[in-house]
Amino acid sequence: MEEKECHWVTVSVVSQGACVWVPDPEAVWVSAQLLQNYRPGDQHILIQLTDGRMEYPVLPPAGLPPLGNPDILEGGNDLTALTFLHEPAVLHNLRVRFLDYSSIYTYCGIVLVALNPYEQLPIYGEEVIDAYSGQDMADMEPHIFSVAEEAYRTMIREEKNQSIIISGESGSGKTVSAKFTMRYFAVVGGAAQQTSVEEKVLASNPIMEAIGNAKTTRNDNSSRFGKYIEIGFGCKGDIIGANMRTYLLEKSRVVFQAAQERNYHIFYQLCASRDLPELRTLKLDSAENFHYTNQGQDVHIFGTDDVVELERTRNAFTILGVQPDQQMEIFRILAAILHLGNVNIQASGRDISYSSYWQANDRSLAIFAKLLGVEGTQMAQWLCHRRLTVGGEMLVKPMAGQQANEARDALAKHVYEQLFTWTVQRLNSSLRAHREQPKSFIGVLDIYGFETFDRNSFEQFCINYANEKLQQQFNRHVFQLEQEEYLREELPWNRIEFSDNQPCIALIEGQLGLLDLLDEECRVRNLHINWTRKLYDQHLNHSPHFTHVRMSNSAFIVVHFADMVQYECDGFLDKNRDTVFEEPINILRASQSELVAELFQKESAGGSLPNSSLANGSIRSGKRAHREHKLTVGFQVILFYRSLNSVPSSIPDSFICTPGGHTRNSTLVIGCCYVVLFLWMMCAVPARVPFSISSLIQSSTALARPRSSSGPDRLQYWRSLEGIGYMQQGF
Repeated sequence: MEEKECHWVTVSVVSQGACVWVPDPEAVWVSAQLLQNYRPGDQHILIQLTDGRMEYPVLPPAGLPPLGNPDILEGGNDLTALTFLHEPAVLHNLRVRFLDYSSIYTYCGIVLVALNPYEQLPIYGEEVIDAYSGQDMADMEPHIFSVAEEAYRTMIREEKNQSIIISGESGSGKTVSAKFTMRYFAVVGGAAQQTSVEEKVLASNPIMEAIGNAKTTRNDNSSRFGKYIEIGFGCKGDIIGANMRTYLLEKSRVVFQAAQERNYHIFYQLCASRDLPELRTLKLDSAENFHYTNQGQDVHIFGTDDVVELERTRNAFTILGVQPDQQMEIFRILAAILHLGNVNIQASGRDISYSSYWQANDRSLAIFAKLLGVEGTQMAQWLCHRRLTVGGEMLVKPMAGQQANEARDALAKHVYEQLFTWTVQRLNSSLRAHREQPKSFIGVLDIYGFETFDRNSFEQFCINYANEKLQQQFNRHVFQLEQEEYLREELPWNRIEFSDNQPCIALIEGQLGLLDLLDEECRVRNLHINWTRKLYDQHLNHSPHFTHVRMSNSAFIVVHFADMVQYECDGFLDKNRDTVFEEPINILRASQSELVAELFQKESAGGSLPNSSLANGSIRSGKRAHREHKLTVGFQVILFYRSLNSVPSSIPDSFICTPGGHTRNSTLVIGCCYVVLFLWMMCAVPARVPFSISSLIQSSTALARPRSSSGPDRLQYWRSLEGIGYMQQGF
């Protein structure tokens, strides 16, 4: 990882016995003690490490290694209190709090840093909620409930919408953090007895986790979609409704899972519960026997009972008003997707380029058709054939074996996305405020964390692009807007320069950027090797954020704000186009199943359901879809991220940073140097904290105090303060 100038310090003399931090290939940083005084001009220092003494070079530009903080500051609950603000000091303080104090939370001004303990902790009960309710952040130990309370009180006091942005790498605990903030609002914004509104808000979590979360190599319950939920409050500060928006569902997971990963939880819940009397009509088998659930070769999660989880999911559906018969329709569609994956489509010759066919007695195809209420032979016909218009004449052409299997997978992804979108709309209908319009709301944004795996494809590319945009939002609110405020108030201020990631964003979304060239290749030759060549011609040696991969002509590297990531080009074009042929969709529109027909009646060719998380892939008929460019996933991704600027139409009151702990650099990846910059800013000027006039009366020594704390003198003192512009609610 690139060294940052903020790691090092310039001093005159450092005395023997001082603590310094030196880089280490395994521990990242290790503490050492100076064994002799250091003076400017010295070329080496003698330090004592745990494994012996050594001479350490201090030649420019590195200089003296970062100095350690006094022991008395170790484990402090706010990083802004540290004397020396640099990367090793931040990491060490977090480590001390985690290991020595068993505390996973640490403040950094308005940012709450949360470490994932990977175990259940008894710190989220209602007694803890009661302890934080009504308390100032400064008076309590760092906790996610304190952040939630601050947002709630600010919303009530200032009558302004608030938002909480939860950021972190994959597997760092963002989803759990979002659930605890929602639980806090449900308790403090509810009545003495939990009403149906608060209960419904909480019940949405198990449903969304079932259909939108999956096991990855980093996380047993990883959100594979972005979620922004607005919790609406009435005039009395009580919850009266909520609305959820979802973004960028990872559809590819429906048909493919990497090693040691799973498909979405709901599939395994249904397979595990297949012996329940009401589910026997689904004709399900063990998850090991379905192609769409066995590719990761790990269908179980340690400590998780999928039968119990399905019961939680069904109870949540009931709370939100989805009746058992409609739940069964949902389960039939999900089971049909699993059976579709087992449909045996074969090539008529030895090569996959030969035309495809299906077995007439294919059991999986028959079950798929029956569950969806469609005619099996019709569906089979259009899984293996496509319709073309040539010279004004309509022709039917057999598809090659590989193309037919890709069309089958595209249909499965499309059906799942339509069901996912419908479910979100159904939940929003139940969560919507009915008694009155919300006076204000608190938004909670929980979206993908930064991802880098051994093999990174289109999914990781889109996810990491999302994190670039979120990092830009963070920069804007924490650095840019804050410093502009200081300039407006004419405070003496030396501007802090921060690394702007706009060049990386422009590389991805700009004209002739990575996505623009990807769309262009999807419209012409459709060869990933051509796309790769265009990327190299356009950006190699022109953008510092783009570099080549040695000994490979089918991969490239993007230097993100968090880390360098190598992307494999194979599969980018197919996933970006995401084409679904129109003929199978027409069959589903005519389904005897009421829900299936509803899912596809609402979309026009090439369109999507209202408020869809992401436009569906191109739906192509015999005529070439003239809107195909507009409907590529890459094009829609750009539109979505641009809309992120306006989604939280509220003040970003709090940021929750959730570092992970999977690799040597994982904590650094979260942007520790940005935390350091933020620390400098917080310590450089007074924080603008609202106060009560009562606190000012108690603590003021600069103004003449009345001789007594009551009576006319106190009233006169109070009026004198009001006369110079102070208000009881702050300033």
